[in-house]
Parts: sequence; structure tokens; C-alpha cells
Amino acid sequence: MKHLVTFTLEDGSTIVVETEEPEAEPTTRGLHRPGEVNDQAKETFEQALSKVRPATEKVITLLRSLAHQPDEIEMEFGFSFSAAAGVVITSVGTAANYRVTLRWKHEAAEKQE
Repeated sequence: MKHLVTFTLEDGSTIVVETEEPEAEPTTRGLHRPGEVNDQAKETFEQALSKVRPATEKVITLLRSLAHQPDEIEMEFGFSFSAAAGVVITSVGTAANYRVTLRWKHEAAEKQE
């Protein structure tokens, strides 16, 4: 079920993010209509996003250490927000959480020969 979560930014302002979360049992907080702000995130927006940074940097570091370094690395990944979990890395295709494209320029390949 889609609902809205308020994330506080480090400067004190807020951002409202639409999330997709499983429908929960009614609580003492009451029922909320879809699209109604009903949760305050447990961490700031920046704290939530910072959780994907170590995994992303690790992938890039490992790819840069290849014996034949690519000229370009393109990495795509999806993430979604959750009031409880912050940021969750989600799939970008049928089964993959990361999609990586490595490119070698033709000129660079000729110089190595």
C-alpha cells in the first residue's frame, strides 16, 4: 500500500516521500487514507541515503581493480524508501539489484596490443 513518509533533512527542513509498504494491521495511531502523511522516518534523509554508499563504493572499487580497467563504468541500482528501514536497495531488472556496464574505448584497446 502506498503512503507518505516525512524525512527530515540535516538542515531541519523536511521532504515527503511516497513509499510502498505492506498493509499493516490498524494501530492506536488510527487509520490513514492512501496519500496521507502518516509516518515520520526514524532517520534523516541523508542518513537513509548514506546506507547505500558503502555497497556502491565497494562495487566501483572492485571494478576499478580489474586487470584491464574499463574507460567507463556505468552502474545502475534501484532503491526505495521505508519509514522503518530508511533506504532499501531494490531490483533494477528481473532479478538483479545492480546493473553494471563496462566500456573500453577502441583506441585504448589498440594501444595495449
